[in-house]
Amino acid sequence: MKTHSMTITNKQAKSLPARSLGGLEVSALGFGAMVLSPGVYGEIDDERGERALLAAVEAGATLIDTADGYGADGHNERLIGKALRGRRDEVAIATKFGFRLPEGVEPHPFPVGFAFGELAVNADPKHVRGYAEASLRELGTDRIDLYYPHFPDPQVPLEDTVGAVADLIQDGLVRYLGLSNVTADQLRAAHAVHPVAAVQTEWSMWRPADPELLAAARELGVGLVAWSPLGAGFLTGTVSEVKEGDFRQQMPRFAAENRQANNDRFAPVRGIAAELELTPAQLALAWLLAQDPHVVPIPGSRTPAHIEENLAAARVELSQEVLDRLSAILATTEVAGGTLL
Repeated sequence: MKTHSMTITNKQAKSLPARSLGGLEVSALGFGAMVLSPGVYGEIDDERGERALLAAVEAGATLIDTADGYGADGHNERLIGKALRGRRDEVAIATKFGFRLPEGVEPHPFPVGFAFGELAVNADPKHVRGYAEASLRELGTDRIDLYYPHFPDPQVPLEDTVGAVADLIQDGLVRYLGLSNVTADQLRAAHAVHPVAAVQTEWSMWRPADPELLAAARELGVGLVAWSPLGAGFLTGTVSEVKEGDFRQQMPRFAAENRQANNDRFAPVRGIAAELELTPAQLALAWLLAQDPHVVPIPGSRTPAHIEENLAAARVELSQEVLDRLSAILATTEVAGGTLL
């Protein structure tokens, strides 16, 4: 007896189950657009990127996630704006700020666990309106549905940054406030300044979310957006090598020896996917959706067929028996290699 339900046609896929991010209604699975810019998974041209984005919209994704720092000089936002011209009202656009710094704006560095060692942002409130106006121009829209500071600025109180976004909400340029890569304490402090609709955090089978952050989000009624829900593609079971120009060369978990170790350790999960006649990616996404009724994963892909497969996972219902088996496997699976944060 199969322990999942997945009977879905392409027409049915165009209307996915919905979830609420603090009042913002979106599809249960969104689309992470970072992969549509060059320098992420290697080279890609705009025509292919636009085709992939439209495939996600056609398959039912109504949350499109981007950032001012994805791609060179606003490339990712600009591609989204062009692709969605005439279809803007079909989706909610979420973008993030703090990485694309105008000339003369001082970068504020902070350490990370990838090979490049550090990133830098500037979330000083005096720059926030300018960031938003630049994103609105690139996206070709009059409002941002969900706006996040990409990372907390180590030199600026998060509450000050949030206050600047609250001003944009009051002025109608932004609809909802989000936070990204924050702690539970930071979420609580920000929420006291202005209600937070969603907190974005890395969460997948190979990267558990911070339980304190999850508890705070649930207590405050804040939605959860899971970035890298497929472990930067690892959980698809298809990553056999990492080529030149692929940002995963910077990720310790994708170093050759770690990649092989992790492939071996996740073999039991892939076995359950095969048993259920799901792709490994569909199982990973269905598992994540089962963890919380207000989590919205944002997988990204450049291939329309894979995008459709991934989004179909929004209709997969895993039995408690399968979830228990997966929990037992994941509880004893140690992933080789560090993470960004």
